[in-house]
Amino acid sequence: MTSEKNTALLEGLREAGTRPDRLIGLSRARQAGPTLICFGGIHGNEPAGVEALERVFAALGSDETVLSRGCFAGIRGNLPALKQGVRYIGEDLNRLWTIDGIKDILGKKETAKSLEEQELTEILRTIAQLLRSERPPFYFIDLHTTSSPTLPFITINDAVINRKFSNQFPVPVILGIEEYLEGPLLSYINELGYVSLGFESGQHLEENAVEHATDFVWLALRFAGLVENTADPDALQREIRLREASLGDQFFYEVFHRHALKDASQFRMAGGFRSFQRAPRGTLLAHDHGEPVYMRRNGLLFMPLYQKQGEEGFFLIRRIPKWALRFSVWLRRFRMQDALVLLPGVQWAQPGGDRLLINLRVARFFSKPFFHLLGYRSKRKDRTHLVLRNRERAARNDDYRETPWFRRSDAKS
Repeated sequence: MTSEKNTALLEGLREAGTRPDRLIGLSRARQAGPTLICFGGIHGNEPAGVEALERVFAALGSDETVLSRGCFAGIRGNLPALKQGVRYIGEDLNRLWTIDGIKDILGKKETAKSLEEQELTEILRTIAQLLRSERPPFYFIDLHTTSSPTLPFITINDAVINRKFSNQFPVPVILGIEEYLEGPLLSYINELGYVSLGFESGQHLEENAVEHATDFVWLALRFAGLVENTADPDALQREIRLREASLGDQFFYEVFHRHALKDASQFRMAGGFRSFQRAPRGTLLAHDHGEPVYMRRNGLLFMPLYQKQGEEGFFLIRRIPKWALRFSVWLRRFRMQDALVLLPGVQWAQPGGDRLLINLRVARFFSKPFFHLLGYRSKRKDRTHLVLRNRERAARNDDYRETPWFRRSDAKS
């Protein structure tokens, strides 16, 4: 990066209110190009992403030949929580990123904001400044770890651009978790239309979680077009290591059940469970407020909770057939989702919007998998209505259309 360009960018971020310790690193190539923005430590008890980004930026150093084009930024998430090593201080920073919630937070005086609301405000301003100063296509990656042992995996909101970019990484991909979570950072960024994905690199505080995240970031730099293949001599080994860590699992899965928690301190997961584990029906999984929780559905356990903070005890996932993934891409290519309003019981929640309102008393014949094929994920509005949101309507496909990964036919899906 040239010092003049980097100084100007740093000055712009400073004027936007970004503190020096917010930035893990910032690197700008001499040649203009795509922008990769990575987050680490959105949850303060998950420092592996921060350490991985520190390693990558240290390796980049002052060598202008490694980053061939574009801009690469690393952002620390919840600074107070990172210092204390806890998930959050007062509220989960990764559950505040709703449109209405952000409007409410930005409307408050700084002195009236909670610690996490202050963190959101600064991160939001940092993102906005990078979107103003840098060039598309933009890529956003949020690095996380889990409280249980796990294969490394990707989580995405179900837009085709997210699927296609994720296809390049040799790890499993999980769709649909946004249907069960309110206000994750990546869902907000997805609503802006950009490629965004989460990467869960392993269990908290394990060294291999840092190593997996480091490999993943280097691959993301290459896949997004910021680093040439020849600039990273370990590129092949990075892919091999991630493929081995994920036990060769490169399938797509979808979340279909969430065990929600009112009070994580009253939840105790039974010992020994890990993500992607199959448990027989009737297996004792946990105790919630002293009541036993059993495995009652066929599926794979996903992110069982082994910490004192959190809102989800565990999820269940199932593998998505390749034909369903390919068929859904075909349906979306021809915008079949826009024809749903011709069906009884289906209408736009707002004219020109991206949400459908489903009257379940009329449209009882519909099922979630049908809507998922068309890119819709549901939130229950009340006992008789669902609100469905479609990620494709916001996706900035034109920004990515000329990238090699966008033009390539899907390998996994």
